[in-house]
Amino acid sequence: MHNVNQTVYIVDDDPSVRKSLGRLLKSTGYEVELFESANEFLHTDPICDGPSCLVLDMKMPELSGFELQEELNRKGYSLPIVFVTGHGDIPMGVMAMKYGAVDFLTKPFDETDLLNAVQEALCRDSKNRKTMDERSTILKKIESLTPREYEILTYVITGMLNKQIAYDLKISEKTVKVHRGRVMGKMGVDSVAQLVRLADKVGVQPADISE
Repeated sequence: MHNVNQTVYIVDDDPSVRKSLGRLLKSTGYEVELFESANEFLHTDPICDGPSCLVLDMKMPELSGFELQEELNRKGYSLPIVFVTGHGDIPMGVMAMKYGAVDFLTKPFDETDLLNAVQEALCRDSKNRKTMDERSTILKKIESLTPREYEILTYVITGMLNKQIAYDLKISEKTVKVHRGRVMGKMGVDSVAQLVRLADKVGVQPADISE
């Protein structure tokens, strides 16, 4: 049985498909929420604490599955999507994969294929959440730096020595050493390599020392 904290949202305008998918996924231990249209899903704005994903019908009245995917991408939602499509929707399914869908299955599909795709989607969401949590932790640490400490950080990650940084910033080597120590302490790292990794994860640019 899977973790009950994993939620699968099912969006399909066919009530029988919705019910059977819901039954199948519930029987495997997932939390399941059903929606009869893409608009209904968009207006519900579901929020889930644990990993979640979307099982989405491609062809629906009003808003198609593909249009819902575009809308979610535009809003910055990183919810992984498994599409279920009719045979005529395959080119659209291929396009959906290009836009980040985890899989697209043509109806009638094998239950095992669906369960595997859902599991992969939930794993992807779990990883995404971990990355986002990690990024926000690093950003909080960076926010705790003073402007001078942040400046020193951008120099340290270039690999420059204290005396080189001191010369470049026209301050004493001792001052650089003090700031450098504070940066390492606040960032919770023991080495320049660790500091470089953290900075890289949140896109901090090294100081421009090309002159």
